[in-house]
Amino acid sequence: MEAGNTDAIVYAVLTALGATGVGVVLWALLFDSPRRRARGASLRHFAIPSAPEPKGDSMTDQTQPAATPYTAHRRGDINDYPLLASPHITLSGPVDHDMYARFRDGLANAPKDTATVITISTLGGDPEVARLMGDDIRLLREFEGREFLFLGKVAVYSAGATFMSAFPVDKRFLTRGTRIMIHERIMNKTIEIAGPLKTCIANLKANLHEIEHSILIEEEGFRAIVEGSKVPIEDLVKRAPENWYIEADEARDLGLVLDVV
Repeated sequence: MEAGNTDAIVYAVLTALGATGVGVVLWALLFDSPRRRARGASLRHFAIPSAPEPKGDSMTDQTQPAATPYTAHRRGDINDYPLLASPHITLSGPVDHDMYARFRDGLANAPKDTATVITISTLGGDPEVARLMGDDIRLLREFEGREFLFLGKVAVYSAGATFMSAFPVDKRFLTRGTRIMIHERIMNKTIEIAGPLKTCIANLKANLHEIEHSILIEEEGFRAIVEGSKVPIEDLVKRAPENWYIEADEARDLGLVLDVV
């Protein structure tokens, strides 16, 4: 069609529509279409996406669902670890020097040609006795090549967790329903200031040094507990002031113990 004829047709249409008709056409072109497009986009935005088609013929080719926290592994069966059914050394009650005496007697009578299983159930006690028992385990392991397995039952609290730290994570086990509890060291002491002023200063400094070195010993124990696990030392230090209770399955999934039986 020639340009002259096109112009004549456009002019005729506009004349027929008049001013009102032209306004309606312009409104539809400039405003209505963008709104409709925007509304269509909004509907597409909230539409439920269709499930992706599985790839391959086998389950190994499809995306597997994410594991639920603390249920990634099955609980162990006692038949998987037959030695745990008959511990060589059984400890229960407060961690104190009486427990240490029973511990030493058990070590003396335990067979040396197989792994020694030590089970403990305790609400806590003297952390230095726990460290003493742990040091005996370390020396026998390093100098005699003996193997020791830790089995916590029901409660492994406070000094019990300190004793557990003497065992590598792949030598630690818990029975079902057992809890570990880790907390900061506690000091109960009354300081009396009396006498010459210089003596008072020395007394205060001595107590301050005791606190500082107790904190260093505590941190050493915390690092031993989490070494080889998935728990950062910063997390343990953060949770310890509030008494961190860890259920057996959670302890296993955090890598603090090898398995639950």
